[in-house]
Amino acid sequence: MTQSIESFTSFSLPGLPAMTAADFERAARLIKSKAGLVLGNHKEDMTARNLGLSAKRLNLARISDYLDHLERQPESDEWDRFISIFTINHTAFYREQHHFDILAKFVKERNKPISVWSSTCSTGEEAYSIAITLHETMAAPESSVHILATDIDADAVKRAEQGVFNLDRVQPVPQHLLKKYFRRGTGRFEGKAKVKPPLQQAVEFGIVNLVSAEGWPHGQQFDAIFCRNTMIYFDKPTQTKLLARFAKSMKPGGLLFVGHSENFSQMTSDFKLQGQTVYVRV
Repeated sequence: MTQSIESFTSFSLPGLPAMTAADFERAARLIKSKAGLVLGNHKEDMTARNLGLSAKRLNLARISDYLDHLERQPESDEWDRFISIFTINHTAFYREQHHFDILAKFVKERNKPISVWSSTCSTGEEAYSIAITLHETMAAPESSVHILATDIDADAVKRAEQGVFNLDRVQPVPQHLLKKYFRRGTGRFEGKAKVKPPLQQAVEFGIVNLVSAEGWPHGQQFDAIFCRNTMIYFDKPTQTKLLARFAKSMKPGGLLFVGHSENFSQMTSDFKLQGQTVYVRV
């Protein structure tokens, strides 16, 4: 006889408050309403551990007390920490290299200035890869390029803004570009690399909740928007709504770069698939 998941009432880890099924369902509702993320049952272990740690950090006896704390204080900074539990900061320099090759070719043919939005920039690897691509492609990037890099995870944005990476993180950057755009750390920064000021200053960082449009760059029109491997964590109504918002924020003929497992051809008439997970604004 197969036992359903509803028969399990709690999940506990040594030294941490136990998470009940009701806690998990409540956390799923909160992250859906706050960030649009759909929390699947396969995330139970991760959720239990991180919510347990959060409750313990605030000296709360139960996870339900922690969730009460969040709901009683909708403007609390604790919401940033809660959201960070569920956001996936998997990123890399030049991840999906063909996107940057397409971007380089695309901007050569566009009217200047060029404006690009890295809408889920995580810790900054994508945004700096865009910046390097544009600096290498355009004659006067300092005056003809605007790059906006945003994320819902405030901690990730703070790290991105600092522009400091472990050396293993910058390995995908070609050596000649690494020497041109990065400084190698010494002393307490041994084993790290820092983005040089001209490149760092080319990127404007900010916090944006794509679902609620909190912090959304209203009024700006972009030539290209990167939103890769993010919308797969939203349900279809949220995806459709977000695609419509992106369309309003793009210049005609602009490009939308998405993840390799994302396909929105049947969900929008605002974009047409160009190929290789790139959509063009029609």
